[in-house]
This record gives sequence, C-alpha cells and structure tokens, in this order.
Amino acid sequence: MSLPVGDRFDVAIVGGGLVGLATAFRLLGSRPELRLAVIEKERDLALHQSGRNSGVLHAGLYYRPGSAKATLCREGKAELERFCEGHGIPFERCGKLVVATRADELPGLEELRSRGQANGIRGLQDVGPERIRELEPHATGLRALHVPETGIVDFRRVALALADELRSRGAEILLGHRVSAIARRGAEVLVRTSLGPVAARAVVTCAGLQSDRVAAMTGRGGGERIVPFRGDYCVLRPNARHLVRGLIYPVPDPSLPFLGVHLTRRIDGEVWAGPNAMLAFAREGYRRWQVDPRDLAAALGYRGLHRLARRHWRAGLEEIARDLSKRAFVAACRRYVPELRAADVRWGPAGIRAQAVRPDGTLLDDFWVQEDGRVIHVRNAPSPAATACLAIGSRLARRVTERFELD
Repeated sequence: MSLPVGDRFDVAIVGGGLVGLATAFRLLGSRPELRLAVIEKERDLALHQSGRNSGVLHAGLYYRPGSAKATLCREGKAELERFCEGHGIPFERCGKLVVATRADELPGLEELRSRGQANGIRGLQDVGPERIRELEPHATGLRALHVPETGIVDFRRVALALADELRSRGAEILLGHRVSAIARRGAEVLVRTSLGPVAARAVVTCAGLQSDRVAAMTGRGGGERIVPFRGDYCVLRPNARHLVRGLIYPVPDPSLPFLGVHLTRRIDGEVWAGPNAMLAFAREGYRRWQVDPRDLAAALGYRGLHRLARRHWRAGLEEIARDLSKRAFVAACRRYVPELRAADVRWGPAGIRAQAVRPDGTLLDDFWVQEDGRVIHVRNAPSPAATACLAIGSRLARRVTERFELD
C-alpha cells in the first residue's frame, strides 16, 4: 500500500533481511519513540540471503583478529542466542570439525587455530584421527579443529520474530515497495518506491544483492560492484543422515571468501552438502541456469570480475565441474566422509551470496558501511552477517542516533 499524503518517518530502513530488521529492532530498543519504516521490495521478508543459507551460527573461527567480522561475529552470536532463547526459537551448539585430509592443509589448519584463539573462541581443540572418529564416526582426516561453540538455527524464523517485534513497537513494514530512487529534499530524504514515496529524516540501506545499485541512487556507487555467487546445495537422503552428527568442513583456501563444500546438519534434522560457488547469471535467480540479461551483462562487463577470474581460473573450473555433476559435488565431501555416495543425495535449494569486488579483482574481506549525507549504505555484508546481525544492527543504530538529530 502507498503512504497517505503527509506521512513521515524519522528513519527508513531499505531492505527486509536480517541486517535491516536487526537495525530497526536496535533503533527502537534505544529510541522507542521513533517513527520507523522498513521498506522491502518483496511481498515477504528474508527471501534472499537471510532465508537462503546453511543456517550456521558461526563462532568466529575464520576472521582476521581485530576485523569487524571477527568482533561482530562474536558479539552477534551471543546476542542472537539470547534473542532466540527469549523468543522460543530453537538453536543448538552442535559443534564443527574443520578437517585436514592432506599434509599441505596442516599449516592452514594451524592458522585457523591461531585465529580462533585470538578471537576468543572457547573450547577450541586440535584433534587427531581417533578424536575425529569419536566426534564424527564417519569422518576421516589427518588432523582437525573442533569448534564446539558453532551452532545451527533457522535464520528466517529469526527474521520473522524480529519483524513481529517491530510491528508490536509501532514500526511500519512496507512490503512490495521496490525502491527506484533516493533523493535529498531539505532536511528529509525521499525514497521513491513502486507504491509511492517514503519520506524520512534518515535512511539506512541494507539491500544485500542490490546494495551497489541502491548506493548508486545517491551517487555513492564507487568502483566496487556486487558480484553474485550462486551456491547450490545437495540434501542427504534420510538413510544417509546418520553419516553426519554436526558440521564437517574442509580447510578453506585462504585466497577465497568461500569455505568449501561442507556438510551441515540443520535445525530441522536435514543434512545439507554444499554450497559450491558459481557466478550467478541472475542476482536473484535461484533456479539452475536462470538468467537475468541485465545482471549477466553487468557482471561480465565488470573488469573486476575479469581480473578475479584470471587470478582464480583453476578454482573456477573446479566449481563448474561440481555444478555440472552431482558425482563431482559429492566427491568433494567424500574426502572427509568417504562413505557418502552420489546416490545418497539429491539436488536441493540454492542461495546467492552478494560479494563486493574491487575493480582490481580483489574481494572486500570485511563488512563495509558508507555514508552519504543523511543516508547510510551497508555496502558489503556477507557471511557471517546473519550470525552478527544484532551486533551490526547495534552499531548502525548508534551511528544513526549519533550522526543525525532525531529529537
């Protein structure tokens, strides 16, 4: 529905995913008198990255000590667990094993251990083959890191609980409002949408896969672009779920932002394998080989992607093979769970990760927030943004209240 003439808000949040909803929740937690709107182009909430992920509550193992990712992941996980406890949302600290199956992976495993310790992860253990078998009876490897704090949760359920909190506190959630322009108008910002304008004294954009395009609406596009990476999952058939107790990951390639094809038990009891990481032909295309000509042309015409592809062409070919062949996909998991067979899995859902890439082909490794007048843009918020959403929301809420006079 469109807004009545003359309706105004103190703050408008563009994007109804976890980061946008958490920011709104934190703002109303500190300033309950604010008039606040969440603007979402879809007819429901958390339909993209927030609702299409593996459901892992990350402990903070992978992130550079001192980075925003490391700090906010640790803070956010604790806050999210408290939120879940208070709202009856089930979660479980099922633990994770990061398994080295080759000698050349052991230095990477040691680096992860050092990072985990620096980031304050409790109970982190370096374990050998016997302990691997105790924790995961069907897994095998030379060494592994056991991360007992890692957990699982249904993040879409978290998003819907946040939305319920917002509505109960008087916020407006404007569904089906596709943003087409953002313009300054005196002391206000006018957000033009498909169902009418929304005026606010401050705007925070949390647009995920569209974040670079939304930032460009205020002239803050910059050279960086969102490159969408599609990740397909396989789902283990019920007769094979016993092969995985918790979470089993490979040692990741430190030059890439992806963690490799892994096995994840879900809060509903399913077990997923994946995701792979392929260039998506549509930023929001979840069917295999779905193409959006505008999105594909933008990606293929971006020199940052060309340079990224030249740097990682070998890894790219491996991802293509896994995308074309379920057998190749499963083979990546069989390195550490050798009993798994292609017949044990079926193709499952897919997600698309928004990854900001610089023109020189390097990836933005950390969260990135950019200001433009009375607008704050969240430009890069990949994993672990779901885990960290409440901590990210707290920082953004403080930034809004300190930066803008909303009394």
